[in-house]
Amino acid sequence: MKVAVIDLDTQGNASFTLGEYDSGALASGLFDAVSQFDLANAGGIAVFSADARLADLEKLDLGAAAGAFKRSLAVIEAEGFDVCLIDTPPSLGVRMAAALLSADFAASPIELEAYSLQGIEKMVTTIANIRRANPALKFLGMIPSKVDGRNPRHGQHLDELTRAYPQLVIPTPIGNRSSVADALASGVPVWSIKRTSARKAAQEMRAMARHIQEKMEI
Repeated sequence: MKVAVIDLDTQGNASFTLGEYDSGALASGLFDAVSQFDLANAGGIAVFSADARLADLEKLDLGAAAGAFKRSLAVIEAEGFDVCLIDTPPSLGVRMAAALLSADFAASPIELEAYSLQGIEKMVTTIANIRRANPALKFLGMIPSKVDGRNPRHGQHLDELTRAYPQLVIPTPIGNRSSVADALASGVPVWSIKRTSARKAAQEMRAMARHIQEKMEI
């Protein structure tokens, strides 16, 4: 399976972690009227890295930006890529909206803290509004992330979230483990780290990935 990764977040976390798979193409170029990139030598993973020009995209007309982005995705698909994973900024803007207007599936990581939970209703409303323009979009749900199993507040918030949105909470939470941060910093899969916490994190990550793959039927 060939996977393209598009990092639309100016923080560039995905670009940093997956740096060895950099395609040489910049994510902002996918919004050009005529995008130009060469994936002829790309391997199984090709990353379109975040760049400073992404911030300027927020000034663009959404219709024009989304149209250009969709055309670029069609070119990527024609290059033989099976899946395109898009990392968006956390707040709604032209980049996130263009991604959702072009996507078949969406999932949202969420931390079990009050400030994160406050934005859930807005997020669900945003997805519903986008689906009017992109009926093909399927919301896979929210991924509880950085969950501290020893924190009663996290347990309470997870229970409340599951009761409020039983169909929208992905039942494979990701724990708050230092091994995940170590893996991200090193650019390696967490299951390659030889620690007990890493083994547990690997089980959680794989369970979450299997759940999403089953929902996507891939």
